[in-house]
Amino acid sequence: MEATLKVLNRMEREGVIGNYAIGGAIAASYYVEPTVTYDLDIFAAIKERGGLVDLSGVYEWLRAAGFSAQGGGVLVEGWEVQFLVPGDPLVQEALEMAEVVTFGSTQTRIFSAEHLAMIMLQLGRPKDRARLAQFLDEKALDAGRAAELASRFDLGEKWAKFQAVFGRLSD
Repeated sequence: MEATLKVLNRMEREGVIGNYAIGGAIAASYYVEPTVTYDLDIFAAIKERGGLVDLSGVYEWLRAAGFSAQGGGVLVEGWEVQFLVPGDPLVQEALEMAEVVTFGSTQTRIFSAEHLAMIMLQLGRPKDRARLAQFLDEKALDAGRAAELASRFDLGEKWAKFQAVFGRLSD
């Protein structure tokens, strides 16, 4: 994965993408025991053209660099990378406040555990509920920060119900 991250960092340096961060299952595996996943979800600031997000520059750059489309993304150094644009305020904040981490010798950014948790709660898919329960079980969240995000993004009631079923975080 380090080679893939180096390509993403190069894309950012060259202005192909703006600020980026890893989300999804790969980011979750930084905080809790990994689960199987076959793609790397990259949330990135992407240039707009005429008020619409335009990914053509991203795909043109990758194609010119020798990478090809695969599945729902592009195969970059062995990883299927899906480029996603933050679609709501919670995901936008997760991108803006992403944590800097080092993978091997390469710096990258990932969503915080609490932002990931609230995104999983918001999405509510079965796999998100299972992973969120894992976050609680492995005590991967800061209770105060999670509660603050839940409140600010109108997820307080949903968060309380989830914790009632799967266990409460303690401060």
